[in-house]
Formats: sequence, C-alpha cells, structure tokens
Amino acid sequence: MPSPSAEDTSVQQQERPVVRPTDQDEVAAAGSELFGGRVGRWARLGDGPLTPVRVVALVAIGMFALGMVQKIPCYEWAWFRGATSQYTHACYSDIPHLFLGRGFADGLVPYFDRLSGDMQYLEYPVLTGVFMQVAAWLTLTPDSDPIQQREQMYWMVNAGMLMICAVVIAVCTVRTHRRRPWDGLLVALAPAFALTATINWDLLAVALTAAAMLMWSRGRVLAFGILIGLATAAKLYPVLLLGPLLVLCWRAGRWREFSTALLGAGAAWLVVNLPVMLYAPEGWRKFYTFSQERPIDFGSFWLIITQRTGKPIDVETVNTASVVLMVVFCAGIAGLALTAARRPRFAQLAFLVVAAFILTNKVYSPQYVLWLIPLAVLARPRWRDFLIWQACEVMYFLGIWFYLAYTSGGDKHQGLPQEGYQLAIALHLLGTLYLCALVVRDILLPEKDPVRRDGSDDPSGGVLDGAPDAFVLAPETRPPGHTAPAVTGPQVEWGAARER
Repeated sequence: MPSPSAEDTSVQQQERPVVRPTDQDEVAAAGSELFGGRVGRWARLGDGPLTPVRVVALVAIGMFALGMVQKIPCYEWAWFRGATSQYTHACYSDIPHLFLGRGFADGLVPYFDRLSGDMQYLEYPVLTGVFMQVAAWLTLTPDSDPIQQREQMYWMVNAGMLMICAVVIAVCTVRTHRRRPWDGLLVALAPAFALTATINWDLLAVALTAAAMLMWSRGRVLAFGILIGLATAAKLYPVLLLGPLLVLCWRAGRWREFSTALLGAGAAWLVVNLPVMLYAPEGWRKFYTFSQERPIDFGSFWLIITQRTGKPIDVETVNTASVVLMVVFCAGIAGLALTAARRPRFAQLAFLVVAAFILTNKVYSPQYVLWLIPLAVLARPRWRDFLIWQACEVMYFLGIWFYLAYTSGGDKHQGLPQEGYQLAIALHLLGTLYLCALVVRDILLPEKDPVRRDGSDDPSGGVLDGAPDAFVLAPETRPPGHTAPAVTGPQVEWGAARER
C-alpha cells in the first residue's frame, strides 16, 4: 500500500483531534491543577477568544516582560557604575554598552565607518547590524541628553523590537505542529528564554528560523529558503538546518524541493549581504574574521580544558579541532538519518545539528540557548525533560555572571570561583547532551517519540510528511518493538512501500 501524499496527510491531521498535553504528559497534568485540572473529555478546545495561539502569545509577552523586570537593577544604575554590579545582579546586556561602543550614539554607519578602539568595525552579521541601526534611529532622545539616558532608551527600543520577535517565535512554534498547539507554552514559559532575551540580538535570527520551520511544515519550500537565508544573514547558525534537510530529502527523493530551498536561501542571503560586500568589504568581513580570531571564551568545554591544565591552546588549533568535531557529529547524524528504520523528523535532526554546533564551539554565550529552545520544543515536547534542561541552563546563566563578578571584584572575591564556574559549564553541557540523547532514542525507537504516538509522521516535515523512502541504508524489515503503537482514529500506513 503506497504511503499517503503530504496533502492527504495534512487533511488527516486536521481531522484528528488536537493533542491534549494533560492526557499524555504527567508534568503538564500536575501543573494544570493550578488552573482547574486536566481538560475535560467534552471540552471544546479552540473556541472563544482565548485560542491556543492567543494564549501562548500572551504568556510569551508576560514572560518577556518579567525578563525585562529582572534587568531593572542594571537599567537604573548597574550598567553605568562599574562592571561588578551588573554581574552580581545577573542583569548584564550587550545592548546599552554597544550603543556607545559601536558608534550608534555618534551616528556612525555600521560596516562603512571605522570605529575607534580595538574593534574597528561592527562584528555582527549584516541583518543584525540593520536591526541595531533601526533601533538607533528609533531612539529619539536628543544628542544633548546624558549618555546614560540615551543608552537606557536604546535598550528599551531594542527590547520592544525583540518582544515582537519573541511573539513570532512562540506563534510559529504553535502553528508548526498543528495538532499540538499547546506545546508552544514550553517556549513561552521557558525561564532561560525570559532571562536571556535582551542580552543580545539573537532573537531576530531565532524568529526568522522559527518562521522558516513553519513555512516548511506548510509545504512552502521557497518561503522556507528565503527565511533561512535571511536568518543566516542575521546569525550564522540557521544555515546548519540545510544539512539535515539535505539528508532527509535524499532519503525521500525530494531533490527538487531541496534545490528550491537552497536557491532561495542563497538568493536571500546575497540580497542582504551583497551591497555591503561591494561597498564596505572590510567592514563586512569583520564578523567572519572576528569569529576566526576569537580565542577560547566563556562556556565551552575548551575553557575547562585550558583552566584545568593551565596550558593555553592555540586559536588555529581550536578552530581546526572544532571543525573536525562538528564534521564528525554531522556525519553521525547523517548516518543516523539514513539508517534509522523510520525516517527521523526534520525538527529532530535540526535540533541535533544546532546542539552539536553549540557543544563543539569555542564559546557559549548565555543567550545561545535561544537558538535551541524552539527546536527542542518541536523535537521533544515533554515537560519533564525540557525543564531539566532549562534548569541546567539557568544554572549556567547564574554561573557565568557570578564568575565574572568574582574575577572583576578585586580582593572582595564576591561570586563564584573558577571551580564553581567549571561546574556550571559542565551542567550546561550535560543538560544539552541529555536532551540530545533523548532525541536520538526517539529516532531509534519511534514509539517513544511524543509527537508520533498519535500516528503522526512528521508534522513539521512539509513535503517529507508521509513521503515514502527513495534511499535508505536500513534493513528492509523493522526490528520487533520498533513498530508504532496502535492508536485510535484513522489508520495510516507510513512508508509501507518504497520506490525502487
């Protein structure tokens, strides 16, 4: 019996009922007691003004606002009175400091105007630089005002723009898995999301990536490619998603769709970057040269090695080793995708690839967790595992600031010593590896995948959802125990026949 088309699968998904997390997730069921208990059998979900999308968007705005409140000590005084206070209050942000440090306060044009000091040009990708410049234009405080007031307003403007990005991320996550809209609450309520949202400008790239995932899930291949290209123009990591897509399209024989996405991504990236490449090549290159020349920095396992051994590692050696490790991880992920008895879901491989990049990189800034949160929710929407990982990330968030307070506080040594910070890094690494291990287990044992328990194949897979395999390295027969459990509702045979 041939597998259903993507269009048939979409119709069947709409006909089946919405998944209720309180029926499948023990932690969600326990948490629901705060709001009246589990959803009733005859409840009419989605009716009335408080639809899942609106609820998740409102919760995301509320949590973002709490994250802004957490920055109040810095907003009022700690950003402007030495370094230590902003670390002891764990409210540091790059945004107000770079308003002055990257020339926005002086009206300099990013990439075109040379800066004074060690950093000669803005070290961010072009689309992020545009975002920063637009925020500077919207900072309407007069130049005659004290610089502190101007920095405060610049941060506030950026926070407003980043809040829009946060809502886009939450809404796109809700809509990507149509039958699991309440999984979006994992994004909206993620504590690390609220704490790190206004440290830097990463939410722009995360929002574009989340929108790209939504477009792919709806079969809009070109739109996906364009959004991935724009996201890569804002931050480098989104381009990594094209790797899993290549492997999955290879296995499903969807070369035309992958080529369309790849061309769309390349064209969108060029449209943003080409003008700066041509007219300000030295400024445009700064992001890439800075990434190469940057030494081992906070949050990486490389830092633990250097601190424990007391021996510095050459930057070129670390760059080469990081690339080799990343290639090894990607080869393993590709092998997993091509040999698994059932084709992995797109979100699962996307999460694994981005996590591999984070684990092997020579720096891990606390806001990098934002890259993984939407992908983690789509890859493994289970509250217990998600909260365990988030707890590790919150500990790292506190650890890096208290360590900086310890090292910048002079003889006071208030904060976390070096050994404590190494423990915080280890928690971050172990938490991420824990979630990766669960995703790999779900790929090998699809019956343990929360998304597939109701008979779904790949809700975020778009043209891959329900598509038969055209190339696979797995045996023809699936081992006992790897079959999906029986579910109520329309019977769907996934991948029953393969094209020869």
